[in-house]
Amino acid sequence: MPEPTLYLFDGFNLLHAGGFGSPEELRDLLASWVAAQGARGVLVFDGQGTNERHGPLEVRWAKDADALLERLAAEHRSTGEVAIVSSDAAVRSTAGIEVRKIASQTFLGEFSRPSQPPSRRGDLRDRLDPETLARLDRLRRGER
Repeated sequence: MPEPTLYLFDGFNLLHAGGFGSPEELRDLLASWVAAQGARGVLVFDGQGTNERHGPLEVRWAKDADALLERLAAEHRSTGEVAIVSSDAAVRSTAGIEVRKIASQTFLGEFSRPSQPPSRRGDLRDRLDPETLARLDRLRRGER
């Protein structure tokens, strides 16, 4: 069985593209999403912070997030499917041709429905039943 897809997320790029209120808000949403996909993810932010693991999502802080994303893509692209989520042209161009590139806005399109009124902010949590939310929260924490 092939290794699940590894998603590499450009933290602040995605945070600003989605209008998230904090890195933690983005982290929680991505941890649930990665778990539901049966994939793994690494969310990388520029700066200093605490490296953490939330189920299949790893959160990393680096002096140069772009360099870390590029290194992670190079390390993993030969062992499985890798997708990098960033709108940064430099990051996307140096990730390698084997890496699937997804623009931040394209990726965020996964979390909104066209039928939603434009005045209402879309949040995946608003569209899930309580049982599914509880299950996703357990998966995010690495529990079964």
